[in-house]
Amino acid sequence: MATSAAAAPVIVLKDLHKIYEVGAETVPAVQGVDLAVHKGEYVAIMGSSGSGKSTLMNVIGCLDTPTRGTYHLGGTEVSSFSDDELAEIRNQRIGFVFQTFNLLPRSTAAQNVELPLIYAGVPARERRQRVREALAAVSLTDRAHHKPNELSGGQRQRVAIARALVNNPTLILADEPTGNLDSVTSNEIMRILGDLNAQGHTVIIVTHEADIAGQCRRIIRLSDGRIVSDTTA
Repeated sequence: MATSAAAAPVIVLKDLHKIYEVGAETVPAVQGVDLAVHKGEYVAIMGSSGSGKSTLMNVIGCLDTPTRGTYHLGGTEVSSFSDDELAEIRNQRIGFVFQTFNLLPRSTAAQNVELPLIYAGVPARERRQRVREALAAVSLTDRAHHKPNELSGGQRQRVAIARALVNNPTLILADEPTGNLDSVTSNEIMRILGDLNAQGHTVIIVTHEADIAGQCRRIIRLSDGRIVSDTTA
């Protein structure tokens, strides 16, 4: 999706650092990252193991906080938020799609999609409507009452995408979303994510696969915790 220069930034990172203490050693995982992602962008973050991409994803997803530097999400400075405040931000503003799907095995597709709405306190009638809409968006209406073990890998990932969508988040963050899928199913998942971006959703994919990153419109490469390239198609 084309993005105008005037579009509001969804993410702004300034001089972001994340340092871990490992015994007596300090390990810099992210070092001085400056990054802005605007509304409607479709971004891939790439890097080899140890490049810092997983740590950066955790900070962007409010699963972790930076050691120093600032992070604004949708205009809100979240760098120093408490765990409870971060949990609220994750539930209301970020839709997550994980490599391992992270579905509740004893719950149906509809119940898995509904979960963020329950946490957000959305009334039951509205929940049902929004779950139907989210499942329809990923062409899974006919699988609403199936449990994960009754679904294919691609269908499970589509349930995860529907769950990510259901709260109308500021950002969809996908961590290796095709990592456990065959090439045909991977292309199907990327098509869905591309369609969501075309509808105006801001999508960030974390991947080590060049062909997956190549389907995004902007590719950011990390090495040793630093951005080494940032290219736009």
